[in-house]
Amino acid sequence: MKPLRLLVTYTAKSGQRDAFLRAVLQSGVPETIRQEDGCLRYDYFLSAERPDEILLIEEWASAEQQQTHLRQPHMQQLKQQKAQYIAETDVQTL
Repeated sequence: MKPLRLLVTYTAKSGQRDAFLRAVLQSGVPETIRQEDGCLRYDYFLSAERPDEILLIEEWASAEQQQTHLRQPHMQQLKQQKAQYIAETDVQTL
């Protein structure tokens, strides 16, 4: 199986980047995701040049495991947080 690497760029609603990260980290969702079968990497990075931008790097052992990840209950919680704080999401597959 070939690993799947994703670059997910979030553009937060104006001034909401830190609030989004705080909500996500306090929810424990990233740690839960990192424990999922097949998760090799799940890390957030902040842009020094764009104050509303967040880069998420995800790496999964397989595309199938990433698809299973999307169906997990905690992803519904993340979806709600994104709706509150995120204006745009761009996903690139490497």
